[in-house]
Amino acid sequence: MGIFGRMKTLLKANVNDLASKAEDPEAILKQLILDMNEQLLDAKKQVRDIMTDQKLTKKKLDAAEEDGANWEKKAMMAVRAGEDALAGEALERKQSADQLASDLRASWEAQKSNAEQLRASVVKLGEKIKEADRKKNNLVARARRVDAQKKMATESVVADGETAFDAFERSAQKIENFEVEVEAGAELQGDLEGDDLELKFDDLESDAGSNDALAALKKKMGM
Repeated sequence: MGIFGRMKTLLKANVNDLASKAEDPEAILKQLILDMNEQLLDAKKQVRDIMTDQKLTKKKLDAAEEDGANWEKKAMMAVRAGEDALAGEALERKQSADQLASDLRASWEAQKSNAEQLRASVVKLGEKIKEADRKKNNLVARARRVDAQKKMATESVVADGETAFDAFERSAQKIENFEVEVEAGAELQGDLEGDDLELKFDDLESDAGSNDALAALKKKMGM
């Protein structure tokens, strides 16, 4: 698995871990940005190591090519001196150096291509992380707004799923009913007081009638 494949796996694992802990969205976003930057740093180190190997291979390649060229010069020198056998040995050394140089060149070219691709990927990844970091502020603001709305909705709920507004209306109805009861009581009290007064006048009229009858009787009797 490549370094970016491992990075994707690690980030996915971190997301699942955060989600399993039910962390708040703001904490998740901040942690993901931190994880991305940490993985980006690791990717840069691996690219640096590949580039280091590439440079070392290039030095070995240059040395092998220089060694092959030197053995070729020595072979020519031996030929000029009439030492064909010595020239043959020098050419064998040259062939070995050339073969090593050919192998090193293939390795160097592969390392160079890989390093260039990884460098481009790291740069692109860095830009994406910067973009994600810029978006994070907007996402955090949205998450806070949703959290505030959720909190407000939660706080407005009382026992048995009744909302605070329902409780308010229920309390207002109770007050209104109490006011009606007080008003009815006052009217009833007034009625009761009115009846007592009427009874007093009735008694007074009854007494007056009795006195009039008694006076008439006494007059009739000559008293």
